[in-house]
Amino acid sequence: MEKFKRLTGEDRLLIIGIPILVVLTVGGWLFWHATAELDDIEERTLQISSVLTMTREHLVLVVISALLVIATAVPLGIVLTRKSTKFMAPIITSIANIGQAAPVVGVIVLLAIWLGFGEPVAILGLWFYAFLPVLANVIAGLRGVDKQLVEAAYGLSMSPIQVLTKVELPMALPVIMTGIRTSLVLLVGAGAFATFIDAGGLGGLITTGITLYRNPILISGAVLIAALALAVEWVGRVLEVVFAPKGMIK
Repeated sequence: MEKFKRLTGEDRLLIIGIPILVVLTVGGWLFWHATAELDDIEERTLQISSVLTMTREHLVLVVISALLVIATAVPLGIVLTRKSTKFMAPIITSIANIGQAAPVVGVIVLLAIWLGFGEPVAILGLWFYAFLPVLANVIAGLRGVDKQLVEAAYGLSMSPIQVLTKVELPMALPVIMTGIRTSLVLLVGAGAFATFIDAGGLGGLITTGITLYRNPILISGAVLIAALALAVEWVGRVLEVVFAPKGMIK
């Protein structure tokens, strides 16, 4: 609660307003679904049970991919900011830039051709696509820590691990969390392409709507993915507040 009170007015508005917008969006779609005149194909495709299944599949892809990104990008970012290995940072960042610059649907499809179809390959493609924002923010956050604080910590006889865990990471955490939040939102949008390799998700509504020329299905997919992206954005903002060290919230 104290951390929430120290937020700026804009941040408070977003944390309060985003869930309201999500509820209004999903509620509006449910109301439309209950009152709209749908043909047999639209009705079968947009059954609530089917939509819930696709939403669960989408969330599974996003959560697993996000956990893999965090588990790999954060340790690598730490390694690339150490004195003995920081020369490797431009090389690794350039490779990560390839994944960010390449069209995600192309990455996923090429991986599927190489490794086969299904969820694991979709997760690999999403991991590759969302890796850079977290890695870049870890590096930027750790490099932005006041060097005098680090030197003072060493002057207090702290070990390198203690300096990292008690000084550098806490100071860099806001920047790191911003990268994680960006990655989460990217994953929700990119997750729509998982349907092209039989990995499920809400993207199935969009492809079905396009293939069958059914705008209600197409628009439903777009609306629900947007609502999910907003919900994930909100979760990321809340986590950013929860994990921010005292006195570091804007």
